[in-house]
Amino acid sequence: MADNRNSIGRYRFIIILMMLGGLYILGSALHTMLPPRKDYWEEVDKRFTKENIPIPANRGDLLACDGQLLVGSLPEYRLYMDFKVMDRDSVARAKAQAWRDSAFQADIDSIAQGLAKIFPDREANWFRSRLLEGKKRGGFAWRIYPGHATYIQYMKCKELPLLRESALKGGFNPEVIIQRKKPYGSLASRTLGLLYKDSDAAKAGLELSFDTILRGKPGISHRAKVRQSRLTFVDKEPENGHDLMTTIDVNIQDVADRALRNKLHEVNAEAGVAVVMETKTGDVKAIVNLQRAGDGEYYEMKNSAVSDLWEPGSTFKTASILVALDDGVIKKTDRIDTGSGIYMMHGRPMKDHNWRRGGYGELTVSGVLEYSSNIGVSRLIDQAYHDDPDRFVRGLNRIGVGIPLDLPFNGKGEPRVRHPKKQGRYWLNWSNTALPWMSIGYECMLPPISTLTFYNAIANGGRMVKPRFIKAEMKDGQVIREFPVETIKESICKPSSLADIQDILEKVVSQGLGKKAGNKGLFKVSGKTGTAQIAAGGAGYHSGTTRYMVSFCGYFPSDAPKYSCIVCIVKSGLPASGGGQAGPVFSEISQYIMAKGMYRSTAAAADSNSVFVPNMTKGDPKLSRSLLRQLDLSEEGVSLADLDTIPENKVPDVRGMGARDAVYALQNRGLKVRLTGMGSVAEQNMPAGTEIVKGKTITLTLKNE
Repeated sequence: MADNRNSIGRYRFIIILMMLGGLYILGSALHTMLPPRKDYWEEVDKRFTKENIPIPANRGDLLACDGQLLVGSLPEYRLYMDFKVMDRDSVARAKAQAWRDSAFQADIDSIAQGLAKIFPDREANWFRSRLLEGKKRGGFAWRIYPGHATYIQYMKCKELPLLRESALKGGFNPEVIIQRKKPYGSLASRTLGLLYKDSDAAKAGLELSFDTILRGKPGISHRAKVRQSRLTFVDKEPENGHDLMTTIDVNIQDVADRALRNKLHEVNAEAGVAVVMETKTGDVKAIVNLQRAGDGEYYEMKNSAVSDLWEPGSTFKTASILVALDDGVIKKTDRIDTGSGIYMMHGRPMKDHNWRRGGYGELTVSGVLEYSSNIGVSRLIDQAYHDDPDRFVRGLNRIGVGIPLDLPFNGKGEPRVRHPKKQGRYWLNWSNTALPWMSIGYECMLPPISTLTFYNAIANGGRMVKPRFIKAEMKDGQVIREFPVETIKESICKPSSLADIQDILEKVVSQGLGKKAGNKGLFKVSGKTGTAQIAAGGAGYHSGTTRYMVSFCGYFPSDAPKYSCIVCIVKSGLPASGGGQAGPVFSEISQYIMAKGMYRSTAAAADSNSVFVPNMTKGDPKLSRSLLRQLDLSEEGVSLADLDTIPENKVPDVRGMGARDAVYALQNRGLKVRLTGMGSVAEQNMPAGTEIVKGKTITLTLKNE
């Protein structure tokens, strides 16, 4: 009985202790939940436990046509310091805070000096003051450096005292910012596009147009404190964005940028555009958009080649003549009188560029384009379509001029081709002078890439293809989707009309105003010059502000076109010449591209021990040396004669040249040429160095070796 009484007493004592313990726990919980401790611990709980935290997906890259990186995502870091320790355990919190404060005081000078070496734009004293200010405020997430740190800089910071500790112990923690980087700087930057600063939101260009593919899908996680560690638990893995292979060729883009930029500086231009397109596919191999900034330098500010609407000027004359040829209302050999360079067109004077020198007189249809006669084109079109201008506009639509291209860019310019039966806010009422001026490239508005697309169709046997900027979608280096070549029109005109216009465009360069777009006979070039006066806002063309858009649009090589190209330059004042100012840029780009492709296949060599040495004819030695370097050949044993060493007013030595090259060289200097025999030039009846008399005939005797 005594033992039972003792046992009951012990049980009662244990039960009372348990009840007291339960009451203590309940009281502590209530104390924690009530103000002011409630707010504090809710804040702590938010810091250590978070739900539905998005996990950003890695944004896909934009690649060049050969796989080189054009735009990629790289991490950068914002650097923070927590000077206050958070822990629910008051004893552990006090202990950790004491250690952190002690280590900070002991190492602050070393930390400041180390940061100054890592970030040389700030001195050690600045970092010391910054750290002390943060310590004084005693808060969380104190920014210790105002800029972004690279991964290498961040890792160097992790080597410094205190900062090398874990975030929970030392308080140093980064915020990762994924930044889009362009290894090639500003090349094609407006076309490639950009994101908003410190954001994954796309702003412009291909970045915006293909944002859903590049962005991917974010994942979901939550974070909680487990014992003494903060752990992140992934609920849903992110799906990284896919890469896109563009059509851009880095090398062509670079040479187009440099050639255009140099010319803009030379002529003190306001802006310039250059676009190179692959003939068969419509692949845009280069697209340059430069505008002059306040510092006098040129930068990519907007995608003018796609968005800007300009009156195309004389490059539009090709379309006018092609419509008339295709309708059968003119023939290539027809003749038109352009008079003395001034012609009254329905009461308004139409002028040719050489009107002060007496004009061109009578020209063939081919000659009208070769010498870009405003009078010739406007008279031909007015005579054929004056009573039915709607037929002319329908013809433009038939050959693909003015068709919206539906390119993958926001803010793209839609062509505006005036129509006699349609009125709008862009055009005044149709008048008798509308058709003549429209035929020479005024009273219509086209973005440069639309003009190029039309010329590319001429080069492509009449087949008009849509400009292509993206070739393929890729995942983990594998192509998962290809973007096909899109045909806009299978044929823009009759085969006979196409052959006529191709022949005329080749003559524009070989013997017309487009000579400077050529290349001294290395390969044939076809195209058309353009010079258009730009209206000064609503003030018209004669407001005292004279601005011009000069251009050249064409393709090469003429016999088997591989590429088309347009160059446009906006400038103020005279001289303003499409052939003389845009033509040389076209020439430089085309020569680089053709030189780049002039490698001989080793499989074509009959003897593996033979050495391939090209036959070099007389021509530009600088280009010849460039070709030899491309072929990895020595100049030894190769004769690099130079016609340019003889002044332009002297007869060059053309002996040994082929007939076509010799005729080209002599006609460029104003001589007429008569040929006898066959083969290469053996004799010339005017000795080299003779003073040239313009229009005089030189006889070349040809012989087969």
